[in-house]
Amino acid sequence: MKTQFIDKNVTLLWLRRDLRLSDHTSLFYALKENKKVLPLFIFDKEILGKLEDKDDARVNFIHDTLQLLKSELEKLGSSLLVVHASPSTFFKSNTPKAVYTNEDYEPYAMQRDKKVAQILASKNVEFKTYKDQVIFAKEDILKNDGTPYTVFTPFSKKWKAQLIPNDYKDYPINKYLDNLIKIAPLPLPSLKQIGFQTTKIDFPPRVIKSSIIEHYSRDRNYPAKKGTTQLSIHIRFGTVSIRKLVAVALKKNETWLNELIWRDFYHMILWHFPNVSQAFKPAYDRIEWRNNPNEFQAWCDGQTGYPIVDAGMRELNTTGFMHNRVRMIVASFLVKHLLIDWRWGEAYFARKLLDFDLAANNGGWQWAAGSGCDAAPYFRVFNPYLQTEKFDPELIYIKKWIPEFNSDQYPRPIVEHSFARERALRTYKQALQNK
Repeated sequence: MKTQFIDKNVTLLWLRRDLRLSDHTSLFYALKENKKVLPLFIFDKEILGKLEDKDDARVNFIHDTLQLLKSELEKLGSSLLVVHASPSTFFKSNTPKAVYTNEDYEPYAMQRDKKVAQILASKNVEFKTYKDQVIFAKEDILKNDGTPYTVFTPFSKKWKAQLIPNDYKDYPINKYLDNLIKIAPLPLPSLKQIGFQTTKIDFPPRVIKSSIIEHYSRDRNYPAKKGTTQLSIHIRFGTVSIRKLVAVALKKNETWLNELIWRDFYHMILWHFPNVSQAFKPAYDRIEWRNNPNEFQAWCDGQTGYPIVDAGMRELNTTGFMHNRVRMIVASFLVKHLLIDWRWGEAYFARKLLDFDLAANNGGWQWAAGSGCDAAPYFRVFNPYLQTEKFDPELIYIKKWIPEFNSDQYPRPIVEHSFARERALRTYKQALQNK
């Protein structure tokens, strides 16, 4: 699929999970170092082909965001090239002056970029990549012996000690905007043309609310409160700059800053240990999961008879979002109460979450299972009733998502808590003692 106006005078800025124009590392360098810079987005057939739901809200969000970006660029006399293709096929067919992009640390992305780099090198086209979606990546933060951290707390201490203002500086592009290619508006493929349809899910606004960040430590654990920023989808797709968020967090709230550091930690872990389909602690792969399909379906549908769990799953299925405290409760319930393999839950979240991010999703599920980068022992089992008393004492969140709560229509618990806890502890202990 050769594009006629791409030649050795045109530099491509390949957008991926960095869908913005402001404070954008590779865009800054592309514009600073080149004339005729053309922003490009590829709806990757290899990624889209694996999505089960044709009304996948994330594809809709990307499409909406690209429309906004295209409009911004067209006000500057430029445009956005959007294609539906395999990246390898696209770059085999087109030979620009250079390609600039920001790094992505997921295994598929690393393989894709390696392949694209080889294709471009064979044509003497420079492929330049930059760090943009995290503050510290890869080997930026290591132990004194040169090995990666595998526990969060010492990593976060080193992260904070190493941070300097240059790490979260803004990349201003305004003085280089004349280096965008001047071109008539380019077509944007419709959702239908790429095999998808409009979702019914509403997307949270791209607004950094200082008042929420200031009170984050106090309110973040209560799902009935508006105590979290709802920025996770924007962080995931880079419609906001992580550097800007860190600058805000440093001024406003260290607890919220720690959440941003968790992102860096999980991306660092993924880069060093890319085989995330296995338990980070190998002994945990010996657990004999029950994997009852009917119980799994009840969990997916929010029909377990445990109100805080069911409310969380219904929130996820309806909105594509789930409150972070509730994510921990529902994950613990699936893995410990039902003894269902954490990979089943990970895959379901990957399908449903607007903010799905492989590094954080895998890290969170392995945390719940006890198999991941966490010092806490396997016998941490969340009690859904106590969690409810503590974090939704007036049942506001539960009643919002379970209108039939306390009626004959609401199912009885599919398992008794004390029994399930003892069963989980016994199963884990047996697996971890077997050599």
